[in-house]
Amino acid sequence: MRLPTIVVNCKTYPEALGKRGWDLSGRLAAVAQETGASVVLAPPASDLAHVAKLVRIPVFAQHVDAVTPGPTTGWLPPESLLEAGAAGTLINHSERKVAWEEMATSVPRCRELGLEVIACADDIVEAETLAKLSPDYIAIEPPELIGGDISVTTANPEIVSGAVERIRAVNPNVGVLCGAGVKSRKDVAKALELGTVGVLLASGVVKAKDPEAALRDLVKGLPGGRPRARTR
Repeated sequence: MRLPTIVVNCKTYPEALGKRGWDLSGRLAAVAQETGASVVLAPPASDLAHVAKLVRIPVFAQHVDAVTPGPTTGWLPPESLLEAGAAGTLINHSERKVAWEEMATSVPRCRELGLEVIACADDIVEAETLAKLSPDYIAIEPPELIGGDISVTTANPEIVSGAVERIRAVNPNVGVLCGAGVKSRKDVAKALELGTVGVLLASGVVKAKDPEAALRDLVKGLPGGRPRARTR
């Protein structure tokens, strides 16, 4: 993905399921293309392949399992995400926590396959620990603020700047995202000011009365509306 970025986790909100979700994805992708902003979509697993074919922006899975293709009914091996057209995946979201041992297996496997990984952390301590696994990104998201009306950048900016500092100390190659309560261009701009490379959000766009307008506002928080390519 290009940086700075806005990652929209669609979760399994009714607005993101089936045909409604396909329409939503198309409209959000159109905003990204019109503005030139880096926007990433993480649709429900049931719609991953369809959305990946529908849009021309990066599509990420919401979860990945530490299993190999085979007799693993209902699981999501990294290879299945790749075959579905995903460019990357979230892992360890506060709503879908993953054991350390599983992440130690799945993160390197995803990266070997060329899938970018956004590992989610509830706090600075978890973020620092996750950095040892070398995911591409770590998203710091205090669970108590997720889905709320106050952004983490306002409620607790120290956790964002602290996470950036601690993660860089452990692994300077890991980019930091922040989420929880992000809803406006000011939240995006503040997140970048605190040292992140973008934001991860859900309800601020998916549950908005006008998702396209909400995303357009968020994009205005990016510097000059001109995303830069990430150097690896």
